[in-house]
Amino acid sequence: MRYLPLTPDDRAAMLAAVGAPDIDALFTDVPKAARLTGPVDLPLHKGEIEVERELAALAAKNRSGAQGPFFCGAGAYRHHVPSSVDHLIQRSEFLTSYTPYQPEIAQGTLQALFEFQSQVAALTGMEVANASMYDGSTAAAEGVMMAHRITKRPKAVLSGGLHPQYAEAIATLAHVAGVDIVRQPLVIDGEADVIGAIDAETSCVVVQTPNVFGTAGDLTAIAEAAHAAGALMIVVVTEAVSLGLLKSPGEMGADIVAAEGQSIGNALNYGGPYVGLFATRERFIRQAPGRLCGETVDAEGRRGFVLTLSTREQHIRRDKATSNICTNSGLCALAFTIHMTMLGEAGLRQLAAVNHAQARKLTTALGAIPDVEVLTPRFFNEIAVRLPVPAAELVEALAGFGILAGVPVSRLAPDAGLDDVLLLAATELTTDADIAALIKALAGALA
Repeated sequence: MRYLPLTPDDRAAMLAAVGAPDIDALFTDVPKAARLTGPVDLPLHKGEIEVERELAALAAKNRSGAQGPFFCGAGAYRHHVPSSVDHLIQRSEFLTSYTPYQPEIAQGTLQALFEFQSQVAALTGMEVANASMYDGSTAAAEGVMMAHRITKRPKAVLSGGLHPQYAEAIATLAHVAGVDIVRQPLVIDGEADVIGAIDAETSCVVVQTPNVFGTAGDLTAIAEAAHAAGALMIVVVTEAVSLGLLKSPGEMGADIVAAEGQSIGNALNYGGPYVGLFATRERFIRQAPGRLCGETVDAEGRRGFVLTLSTREQHIRRDKATSNICTNSGLCALAFTIHMTMLGEAGLRQLAAVNHAQARKLTTALGAIPDVEVLTPRFFNEIAVRLPVPAAELVEALAGFGILAGVPVSRLAPDAGLDDVLLLAATELTTDADIAALIKALAGALA
């Protein structure tokens, strides 16, 4: 069918039906600063060959994390993904499967999601986990909405160690839901400061470990303070591999855990798609977003899987839905599950230990450079350092030597006054030669 655009009369009739004076009125929720004032700077039309050439030229400007020493983290981490993972997820029954609208017919899909949930619950130390989140940031936002529904309170307190982009995602959703957000100033070490902000109006406190500066901490005291005030504690984890070495959020008293699962089974992919992890206590399960697969037996006593809870608006009445998440990130979740199955508990612990060991080497080497101050006191595989020059300028300079030296904090929080702070991450893919190259180039640039 040919594309037939609407006529001016068609548009006028549609606008009259919805009660809008013009098309711009349909976008009033979009901030003016984010709206285009004219057409994008692209040709109106080109032939297929010309488009392919232009897009190929644009793609060639990208640099992958595998093309040299790579120390970027800040919520997305370069880990080894076994070739078996990619091989298995490309089987047609996995690659082409979609959200099961007649779920019990799709037993394979349900079992894969059930195994995924089981792994997430074990990793986070929680009682139940779902399978339906886009990524870590939106999972955190859904957690805040869930706490709001449970406690009937209007305020959420966000720790100063929370990733700024996660905080923005939470604030975006909270704005339309009528939840007040109290953001603590960025802090490298001091999540306990959020305790003073908890009061009788607080529905939840959102804390991250390791935090955006890489600082790992025990959140038990925060959980106790939140619970004493009738609030919930939401723990955010952006580096899933850390769960192989650090105390789980459940052990620290978390009520809800929102995490990014990209580190396990999923490559960086220039920013996505990723897979959100979401877990909670069983008593809160009916307020959880997304959906939850369960195990049962059929009429003949055979093992089977069902969609135990499905609280999204595609399955139940809109006014009863807890979310409008429209995907289960199924392929990414399957990649996570396959990789986790291959690792097992012992393998994950070993992988986490290697990550920490490489980060220790990186930290020691950076600390030996004059005028470079290591700021992160307790870390897993990521640290923050203070430099004598703006971090963004140094990153650009080292990129000229083929070294991706990390993420400037100014890129995450431009107005935080931390232009001289740089985040660097080391994983199992970081070699001793990579660290030596970074140190040599960094010392030379500062000299």
